[in-house]
Amino acid sequence: MSVLDSDRATPARTAPEPGGAGHRTGRGRPRTRGRAGGAGGTLHGGKLTYAVLFLVTAIALFPLFWTAVAASRNNTRLAEMPPPFWFGGNLFKNLGIAWTDANMGLALLNTTIVAGSIAAGTVLFGTIAGFAFAKLRFRFRNLLLMLTIGTMMVPPQLSVVPLFMAIAELEWTNQLQAVILPTFVSAFGVFFMRQYLLEALPTELIEAARVDGASSLRIVWHVVFPAARPAMAVLGMLTFVMAWNDFFWPIIALTQQNPTVQVALTGLGRGYIPDQSVIMAGALLGTLPLLLILTVFGKQIVGGIMQGAVKG
Repeated sequence: MSVLDSDRATPARTAPEPGGAGHRTGRGRPRTRGRAGGAGGTLHGGKLTYAVLFLVTAIALFPLFWTAVAASRNNTRLAEMPPPFWFGGNLFKNLGIAWTDANMGLALLNTTIVAGSIAAGTVLFGTIAGFAFAKLRFRFRNLLLMLTIGTMMVPPQLSVVPLFMAIAELEWTNQLQAVILPTFVSAFGVFFMRQYLLEALPTELIEAARVDGASSLRIVWHVVFPAARPAMAVLGMLTFVMAWNDFFWPIIALTQQNPTVQVALTGLGRGYIPDQSVIMAGALLGTLPLLLILTVFGKQIVGGIMQGAVKG
């Protein structure tokens, strides 16, 4: 082969133009410009965004801050104008009075038992019922679902008299089961889990488990529960907080001898001139366990919400 033929067979190579598509950096990679908000990029908020977030956070935290400030003062100082906006020196004294007068030790234990039991029952039975309404086929399924959702539209005040008559007949007055059982299963929990499992649980996965010979109980335990874990965590936290703060039915079913936190706090407001600082100290004692739970498990709850959003 001649040199001419060799030159014809081998195409000439030209240097890429600077800034063109073929221009590469010193490391051999194409030069690209990073853009905020692109695929895989990081979004950065401006000063206005951070100002709004700071304002919203301050407004949300102010009631808790004011509760702690009021709990550290005395009744005379709280009645003055302008009111105090910083801590005083009576915080631990008022906390001790509230702990003793309201029997807060027993109240916190009872509230933990009540809220934990209600949350566990709502999550367990809500997930099972939600799975049945979402993936199983049986007669009158839609009718039963509509009846379940319809119970959410009934005001709870309408059921107080028959419910109290029932617990009185069972001799459950002033006992914790009188507060736990009426809300052990909620229609909201069933509907919440049903809506989640419609998208998060593939029907093919259930059919594959049945082909492998899995029973319904094994499918629920090994297939449904792992798929529903993010929604179960969110539902459990919401139910626990609602049960912890419930006041209407516990004040009817329980007394100061066997109270929950909200019932115990009513005992601090009695008297000719209620001591507002002690009441605020009791409210602070009743709030601290919730703050501790949210601090410990908040990251897992947010992660569960985000995981469920990705699955959906």
